[in-house]
Amino acid sequence: MSEDNRLARVQILFQQSKFAEAEKVLKEMLAGDPYNIHFLALLAEVKLKLDRPDEAQQIIENAIGMAPGVPDLFYIMSRINIQKNKYDEAEKNLTQAITLNPYDADYFALSANIKLARKKYNEALELADRALEIDPQNLLALNTRSTALNKLNRSQESFDTIEGALRGDPNNAYTHANYGWGLLEKGDHKKALEHFKESLKNNPNYAYAQSGMLQALKASNPVYRMFLKYAFWMSNLTAKYQWAVIIGFFLGFRALRALANTNPTLQPYLTPLIFALAIFAFSTWIITPVSNLFLRFNKYGQLLLSRKERMSSNFVAISLLIFLAGIALYLILSDERYIVIAIFGFAMMVPFSVMFSPSKYKNALLFYTIALAVTGLAGIGLAFAGNRLFEMVSTIFVIGFVAFQWAVNFLLIREDNR
Repeated sequence: MSEDNRLARVQILFQQSKFAEAEKVLKEMLAGDPYNIHFLALLAEVKLKLDRPDEAQQIIENAIGMAPGVPDLFYIMSRINIQKNKYDEAEKNLTQAITLNPYDADYFALSANIKLARKKYNEALELADRALEIDPQNLLALNTRSTALNKLNRSQESFDTIEGALRGDPNNAYTHANYGWGLLEKGDHKKALEHFKESLKNNPNYAYAQSGMLQALKASNPVYRMFLKYAFWMSNLTAKYQWAVIIGFFLGFRALRALANTNPTLQPYLTPLIFALAIFAFSTWIITPVSNLFLRFNKYGQLLLSRKERMSSNFVAISLLIFLAGIALYLILSDERYIVIAIFGFAMMVPFSVMFSPSKYKNALLFYTIALAVTGLAGIGLAFAGNRLFEMVSTIFVIGFVAFQWAVNFLLIREDNR
């Protein structure tokens, strides 16, 4: 088979998402021409599609060593960096690609997308516009421009941009999903649902659209819509402002409690506010798994939930039942030891709700949650055994529970800010 025919076959295999077969063909081609930069670039692309970024990086590093003046190699390296969450290196490689070829819209579009991920919305918009000056139909640039405008509260311009993208490619799964997320952020969950459905019609396994559809279905609940509005608002803030909100809330809550304790005349007015703030803070932790639990009764929603999401909602539900059982048994038997069970059930809803959240430290939250659960169960056992070690173990549990909330905020904010 001629080289041109084999290259054509590779392109067809790419279109059919048969990346393992494409890898075999490319390796055969490289066996006869091991220094062919184009073949090496295609093989790196295959490795990326197969979620093997380390192998892709090694291939591209070798290719750059042989041909340091080829801009596409730095572009591919940037995409590898993104897959490995190394955004500083990704930007450096894109800068090099643009230096070598300042007339490729894809380079500017990807650079804009990185700025968007790093919440530098004005810079993202500027780079997207530069990409569109080169290629007005560049889909990544159009989508990035739309999202950046949405984040900058220029909604009408945002929707005009993305509707233009859909006119150019009405069946593009990414554009429909991106439009859906934009509508969801602005509170139109019904129209967002339509675009997520359209995206999944074109690509049934598209995780970005599946996640959006899940949120849109849950947003039919007005309470969840309020939480979603808060979640979008927090997510749009940079790390220092996210921490400012969390610490400000914590200090404000403590100040109100202190004021209520020292001013009996204000206590009747402050107590309901303190209670409402406590409910709000707690609800932000558990609303996602609780809403997932209810969504499992929806014929569409249950198909969108991942195994981990189902497990998390199950454990939160079990914790809630333990809490209610502890309260009921205390009221029936007047035995204070059942309060310990209730406290354990109530507290464990928080770690169970986030134990599978993605973070840089894989499974750290899961292991922390298991350790906290074991400590809590040990405390319950010691309480019913009348062992004095109960006080020490319960203190460890409380300290661990408080520390867990700060640790989770640290990890999730770090994950959200690249």
